[in-house]
Amino acid sequence: MKKTTRTAVLAAGLSASAAVAQGTTCPSILTPNYNTPTVAAGWQAQLVVGGLTKPRSLEFDDTGALMVVESGKGVTRHTFIDNGGTCLTLEKSDLLIDEPSLNHGLAIDPNGRIIYASSAESVLRYEFNARTSSVGSNPPLVLVNKMSNNDLVTRTLLMSKTQRGTLLVSRGVPDGDELRAETLSNGLSQIRAFDLSNLTARTSTAYTYNFNTEGQVLGWGLRNSVGMAEHPVTGGVFAVENSMDGVTRNGKDIHENNPAEELNYLGVLGESEFVGKNYGFPSCFAVWELDEIPENEGLKIGDQFGVDEDQITDEVCNDEGKYEKPRLVMPAHWAPLDIKFDDKGEMAYVSFHGSFNKKSPAGYRVSAIPFDSAKGQPKASVANSHSPDAMVDIMTNPDNTVCPGNCFRPVGLAFDSAGRLWMSSDTTGEIFVLTKTDNAESGVFVLPEGHKGTNAAEKLNLGWWRCVALVMGLLAFV
Repeated sequence: MKKTTRTAVLAAGLSASAAVAQGTTCPSILTPNYNTPTVAAGWQAQLVVGGLTKPRSLEFDDTGALMVVESGKGVTRHTFIDNGGTCLTLEKSDLLIDEPSLNHGLAIDPNGRIIYASSAESVLRYEFNARTSSVGSNPPLVLVNKMSNNDLVTRTLLMSKTQRGTLLVSRGVPDGDELRAETLSNGLSQIRAFDLSNLTARTSTAYTYNFNTEGQVLGWGLRNSVGMAEHPVTGGVFAVENSMDGVTRNGKDIHENNPAEELNYLGVLGESEFVGKNYGFPSCFAVWELDEIPENEGLKIGDQFGVDEDQITDEVCNDEGKYEKPRLVMPAHWAPLDIKFDDKGEMAYVSFHGSFNKKSPAGYRVSAIPFDSAKGQPKASVANSHSPDAMVDIMTNPDNTVCPGNCFRPVGLAFDSAGRLWMSSDTTGEIFVLTKTDNAESGVFVLPEGHKGTNAAEKLNLGWWRCVALVMGLLAFV
């Protein structure tokens, strides 16, 4: 397995030392090449890594090193000099797994000695030694396969803490093949759980699960549930759903603000009375802007509706015995790609990659959903999803009109052992760190001393390579 070392290059002209919010000094501060992000009161954020190749999922190994899937490249491992707060200086970067087919999913076994990573087709298993920053010399083991699609190619991975030795895998649906998701055995638009505890002797085929026909179905009728997480108190599995583009209702185009993105509850592993439900796709979708849906009598925010009532009625879509409704809904086309709970289960943090087909670009932020930690459910009801208390922004772009080409686009989230929230932005090749502060009046994005941030006018003079970045941003997959 090829292994290289890379050192981050700091942007030219940055101050060698600058004051940060806590009154300490940070030896190196990176500056975004776009409008400075806006940070919520009580939070501080800082850019700590740049120059990566489409960074997607994040995990920390048991030594505290940051693991990153760089789509089209492999898995990289990064260590930092920790100066406290958000002041972290990149110390070393290794290309740990040189495998260009890896594009999104990443998980680490609880014992810290196994890495799971995904391509569009397969889940691969690598032996791992964090102390030597190396993977085993043997070829990776194919754990799950038969998942290739022509679209929606991310395969999110989650190692269960509730049921040890169980790996959750999410798969979307191919473009133009949505109706096949109505058949369970096709394995499309599903989340399945695979028992890895029985893997013993290595053979060429014994470890390979066929995603379409094996494993436990946790949920289906899920168009593209990229983010998954277990509630730390109840063990309940939640998934954030990227809903359909280009939806019509009885022949009328309603795609600008419908259907809603969804927060779905899949139950607790091992409690068979809940898991395995159908969430409606490709027949039923959730309401976000009710007034824009024709023939909407009887519907409310968060209800499911049929796109063609001659084929399936709203009454059928809201039949609890047939389809499971979302626990919360979010604005259309915001594209949630990850969800992580804090250690008390009081907040669920969600990364929104942002829209690509709205007249008014939307999303492009990290937000938090307040949870009742004891019940393990959102505090807001699905019908109150429009309430400002249902979800609060943590870090946003100040001007979405320049997105997706000239702004950060969140993907992966991860908490470190100090409780800091890390976030990847794939189109800008960056990693950010966010932490809570005692400042209830304002938020801080750390910049070098005297730096006022990049504005839109400055962006116009950054050269041809920013035009390329704009095109790549528009084409970036979710």
